[in-house]
Amino acid sequence: MSTVAITSPGRPRGSALGHLGWVLRHNPLTALASAGTLLLCLVAIFSPWLTPYDPIASDVQRALQPPSAAHWAGTDQLGRDLLSRIIAATRLDLAIAVSAVGLSFALGAVVGAFCGYVGGRLDRAVGRFVDVLMAFPLFVLAMAMVAALGNRVENIVIATAIINLPFYVRFARAEVNVRRNLGWVEAARAGGESHAAVVLRYLLPNILPAMAVQISLNLGWAILNAAGLSFIGLGVRPPTPEWGILVAEGARFITTGKWWLVAFPGLALMLAVLCFNLMGDGLRDILDPRQRT
Repeated sequence: MSTVAITSPGRPRGSALGHLGWVLRHNPLTALASAGTLLLCLVAIFSPWLTPYDPIASDVQRALQPPSAAHWAGTDQLGRDLLSRIIAATRLDLAIAVSAVGLSFALGAVVGAFCGYVGGRLDRAVGRFVDVLMAFPLFVLAMAMVAALGNRVENIVIATAIINLPFYVRFARAEVNVRRNLGWVEAARAGGESHAAVVLRYLLPNILPAMAVQISLNLGWAILNAAGLSFIGLGVRPPTPEWGILVAEGARFITTGKWWLVAFPGLALMLAVLCFNLMGDGLRDILDPRQRT
């Protein structure tokens, strides 16, 4: 008796690149967010060559000029080209977000996975610590840490990583707790794998597609956190270009009609966060192997 394979119309079979193309074709928002994220990364990488002017060089004779052919986004109160400062700030903001989220993900996923796998006292102790950490308003906690450690870039990264840590610990713990007694995990243990190998080689890779959505969302939130700290004076120090600083400096002049000082940095910040948020759903569809069948 012959068998016939039934597939959905247009659904790729087997190829990872084919599946990626299928997801992007059938999810226009995911494709748009992917293009926007790629553009942000390219701007961050090549920002020293993309800035038309020196982002920290002042020229008071051209202060507070509106957008024009010479300065597409206008100039600030010191005559610095606003577009150059926005482009230069892209590298710093993305570097802070990626570093903080990467650090919190690496630590939180491993700790949460072992807690969900082992259970017992370790699980309860880490769970209580995470509950206490999440009981505080996370942005206020970041403010306190940066104020205590000093408003340097590395301290902003550490503070942002710490406030993101509970999300990954709880997520990894819950996902591993569901899977730790499944047949393929028992087979790995029966095959002689150590408990650490079972967690690191089998369980963690299995939950990565689900965690990718959380990573994408936290990237956008980390950018907002860094910008918020800079806006209230606890983030990166001027004259270093950073989106939060640009908005804070422009807010003083918005009542006088200098709208471009806030509009363009705020638009860059909004688009970056929007792209990372929209990428979450797309990453789930792209990385989840169940979507390929």
